[in-house]
Amino acid sequence: QEQLVESGGGLVQPGGSLRLSCVASEDAFSSVAMAWFRQAPGKNREFVAAITRGGGSTHYTDSVRGRFTISRDSSQSAVLLQMNILKPEDTAVYYCAAGSQFSVADFTYTYWGQGTQVTVSS
Repeated sequence: QEQLVESGGGLVQPGGSLRLSCVASEDAFSSVAMAWFRQAPGKNREFVAAITRGGGSTHYTDSVRGRFTISRDSSQSAVLLQMNILKPEDTAVYYCAAGSQFSVADFTYTYWGQGTQVTVSS
């Protein structure tokens, strides 16, 4: 049984927007924190954004702050990532994660999705 399922990726031009969705199982959605990570070709996986269970705290990596917004939708047991003013350097596979710490470190997250491809290109 998949605990996290991402959707919403695709091809978009620079300056455009996408919204990623991560639908979570009950166990995953009740985790202390949920987050988005990304991995570009030839690079290590990196932290993008995180949100606490109640939604009261969020954190972003510097390169996306002001452009991306993470939120929770309890009606759908989902975590969303609204991505605006997309740049070619945002191109990556985006992964949803859930875990017991509000953290930027991937090893603190227990549940992982399969990923969704985001490509920013003209």
